[in-house]
Amino acid sequence: MPFYETVFIVRQDASTQQVENLANQFAAVIGERGGRLGKRESWGLRTLAYRIKKNRKGYYTFFNIEAPPDAIIEIERQMRINEDVLRYLTVRVDKLNEQPSPILQSRGGREGERDRERGKFGRERESGGRFSRERGGRDRSSERGSDRGEVSGAGGDRLSEGGI
Repeated sequence: MPFYETVFIVRQDASTQQVENLANQFAAVIGERGGRLGKRESWGLRTLAYRIKKNRKGYYTFFNIEAPPDAIIEIERQMRINEDVLRYLTVRVDKLNEQPSPILQSRGGREGERDRERGKFGRERESGGRFSRERGGRDRSSERGSDRGEVSGAGGDRLSEGGI
């Protein structure tokens, strides 16, 4: 039997229970048609790249399937009919990958990545920022005195003596 990978997106206002019920329904169709569901992953609520049917987010679910083509035709027909399913994509693959998908792997390391990024920006703030002299920025020390209204020289001395 051929191998397939299927991803479908359920609208954002559906509950997680409804998403699970849909996934169970599609898995049952695969089983009834003589197929086998290899791996099932719920990627959760994710932001869409663009609006789909007035939705900005959607619940993603991923299946690894080993099934005859008529099972795939039936599952796609049911996804097309169901109003909760925004989009779906089924791709035939040479072999099933039993490891966690890259989406789940990237989700696991996301917190550490964010902390590293924050640390990087924190170091920039401490060292003078993105435009510091060490990083190729302009030397603005000569400009700073005139911005603050500090006057030096003869005119400044005259003001301090109470000439006005």
